[in-house]
Amino acid sequence: MQLPLATLLAILPAAAVAQSGSGRTTRYWDCCKPSCAWPGKGPAPVRTCDRNDNPLYDGGNTRSGCDAGGSAYMCSNQSPWAVSDDLAYGWAAVNIQGSNEREWCCACYELTFTSGPVAGKRMIVQASNTGGDLGNNHFDIAMPGGGVGIFNACTSQYGAPPNGWGERYGGIRSRSECDAFPEKLKPGCYWRFDWFMNADNPNVNWRKVSCPAELAERSGCSR
Repeated sequence: MQLPLATLLAILPAAAVAQSGSGRTTRYWDCCKPSCAWPGKGPAPVRTCDRNDNPLYDGGNTRSGCDAGGSAYMCSNQSPWAVSDDLAYGWAAVNIQGSNEREWCCACYELTFTSGPVAGKRMIVQASNTGGDLGNNHFDIAMPGGGVGIFNACTSQYGAPPNGWGERYGGIRSRSECDAFPEKLKPGCYWRFDWFMNADNPNVNWRKVSCPAELAERSGCSR
């Protein structure tokens, strides 16, 4: 049976989306409501929290803490953690070439680091965000103290300095700086210097995988 042209055009782009490849990473933690927390971008909105880090069960409709009058923020439990010496879990802002948020929000990707001190280690990240400054096949890993980047809600949520903790891009420089962080953000900050070995934007090979239950439980979303 020959399919109508409109049906073919709808199917072909999705079929062409890569399920694996090579890419790059950066790091951030801006405390803002992640893009995938808005309704309609994934199977369910990624969970957000109020200023006191209490989960919001709002259907994704609360304005981001990055906006004036907004009160939805990244939840502290969406920080990375070590599963073993060579495997970690976490979240990332994502841009997959040839794809879009409706296809990657809440999806999970296994990153195998190919450069820097973490070469050979693996991390499974769930896509919770995106960014206009991300290149193709780019994973901006969420880690407290990683730099706020373009936006900053950490000042309104936690009283962080105007440019966040450390430099606006790149964040803090030493593990000892994590000691002054809010208690709930300290483990994710220490993770950067312990498991992640303070790697500076390592390259990766990536592939799409099923989401571990631990990630889906914290984010409230999975594919």
